[in-house]
Amino acid sequence: MFHGVMTALVTPFKDGKVDEEAFRAHLERQIEGGVDGVVPAGSTGEAATLSVAEHKEVIRIAVEQVNGRVPVIAGTGSNNTAESIELTKAAKSLGADASLLISPYYVKPTQEGIYQHYKAIADAVHIPQILYNVPGRTASNMEPETVARLSHITNIVAIKDATADMAQLTRTMMACDGRILFYSGDDASVLPFMTLGGSGVISVVSNIAPKTMKAMVDAVVTKDFETAKAMHFALQYLTDAMFVESNPIPVKKACELLGWMSGELRLPLTEQAAENTASLKKVMRDFQSDVETLKV
Repeated sequence: MFHGVMTALVTPFKDGKVDEEAFRAHLERQIEGGVDGVVPAGSTGEAATLSVAEHKEVIRIAVEQVNGRVPVIAGTGSNNTAESIELTKAAKSLGADASLLISPYYVKPTQEGIYQHYKAIADAVHIPQILYNVPGRTASNMEPETVARLSHITNIVAIKDATADMAQLTRTMMACDGRILFYSGDDASVLPFMTLGGSGVISVVSNIAPKTMKAMVDAVVTKDFETAKAMHFALQYLTDAMFVESNPIPVKKACELLGWMSGELRLPLTEQAAENTASLKKVMRDFQSDVETLKV
């Protein structure tokens, strides 16, 4: 099953439209950086501002460009269960290897509502599916008991946990008893997450530092904790800079500073504050690891 570093891809825009050329180049850059998978059309990809047609197009481009070299885990989440089913069906037909869902945001469902949402999608589309718990965006938390119930559904294979709560993670792992895999959704806590038994990370930072994130994750897998710790420390200030404003504002700006794409965002996201951009430039210039540098 999916493991290692999976990048939550940004979606480049140009003049209000998806910049296919820049997106394809970014996918190549990720594969060259050694990532183990890519995740198009997720939160970092500004999925909430994509039309349904654009959402499907981003997945299509990713599947086509990757061409089987690494898994493509398509973001197909929505706060509308029916729309999420439509997007997940499209992802399967387009050749995605799995789908990454999300608990419905804004509506604040009960635990039963969260369970029924994911179950409905799993029943409707037979493709490997990954749950996503990110309370800071959804205003709801998937309790360990809810995840455990969902872990009995055959095609629900993993969860992306962005809570950074190691106690809740531990309780959830115990409740699921090995039935599903766990991926970190919080770049700052990947190292402790994986030492508890996590199988990898769906990462924002790996958009710009894939080699360093990969080195850290691989070091944990081989129990080379000195290297893992060194990479963790190397990434710390860069990770901080990626979340000084709402994701993906800073990482999009970082990609622009590197000359990879326009930093264009869609409302309600707006241009990063000048002082934060100045700080980001400094952090990127100072960034050092044994495997990667960022030339700004």
